[in-house]
Amino acid sequence: MADMSHDAHAQPPTRGQRWSEFRQTAWWPALVLVLILAAAAGLFAGSYTYSMADPTPRSIPTAVVGSYEQARGQAFLDGLEKALNASVKVHVYDSVAGARQAMDEQEVFAIFDIRDDGRTAVLDLSGASGASVAEVLADTAPAVGKETGVEVTVRDLNPLQEGDPRGLAIFYISLAAVIVGFVGAIQLSVHARSLTPFERILFTLAYALLGGFAIAATVDWLLGALDLPFVESWLILALTLFASGMVFTMFNTLFGRWAMLPTWGLMILLGNPSSGGAVSWPLLPSPLGEIGKWLPPGASVNAQHTAVYFQGHQHAFPFLVLGGWALLSCVVFWIWRHRHPGGRERRPTHT
Repeated sequence: MADMSHDAHAQPPTRGQRWSEFRQTAWWPALVLVLILAAAAGLFAGSYTYSMADPTPRSIPTAVVGSYEQARGQAFLDGLEKALNASVKVHVYDSVAGARQAMDEQEVFAIFDIRDDGRTAVLDLSGASGASVAEVLADTAPAVGKETGVEVTVRDLNPLQEGDPRGLAIFYISLAAVIVGFVGAIQLSVHARSLTPFERILFTLAYALLGGFAIAATVDWLLGALDLPFVESWLILALTLFASGMVFTMFNTLFGRWAMLPTWGLMILLGNPSSGGAVSWPLLPSPLGEIGKWLPPGASVNAQHTAVYFQGHQHAFPFLVLGGWALLSCVVFWIWRHRHPGGRERRPTHT
């Protein structure tokens, strides 16, 4: 009997037992992280390459005034659309003043003023509306004019600032606000776990205000890259930081230690490439251009872009998007705050 008992205990562990033992070791979470990071790296490179590596015109809203119905004018517009291999959405205006108002409201990216029964045309661009779109139109329109017998003059009515010739500075400062926003929330969760839910929201707001000020002061006062409407730009950056931080806090409440995955996917893999900051939305794949407007990175870029280059024509929509994400995140966090890792028990007051 003793020998049989000894033989039973000496049997090798089954495959299921070995798997169960492996999952209890430190190697299991490390292996999972290796696979997740590899996938994230591929997705990160793929999302940015798909969106930005080969910007192609797809749908460009354009204002048209003058003799656009004449044969040459129509041939010029048709030739432009063919050369761009894109849809030039023509919006007809009765006057140049009306078309310029639409440009200031960022409803159109260019104005074609067809004159002399279609023999000449003035192309008014707005480099600030989208440097990449303006560059494509400025290169294509004169070439099409030569083919159709239309003499084209190109002007930039709203050029980019000298310190930002490619129009990327706004994208960079918005990107900084998004990344620092959720990284700050991560650090609060790691190094200040004992904060109560209300204190966590307050400290997120605190680093958002201070961080937004630091970004605006560095870009404007220290580097002189952009001449910002300082208070408005500061508050946009602060709202971006706060929304981004609270989005991570919300996901941390819902998904615990895996909160970084939905945060990274929403903000970095999807939000930043579709924001229109690096590549104007008419050059993005159509779904991305629409989705980006509803996410914090795109809303931040839109609000900041209008504040810097189209003062007096600010829209409420990007602020509603940023505020909506911040409010949603705060509400979800507050309702399920008992699930958020950390916090501290209230100590009874001793008499």
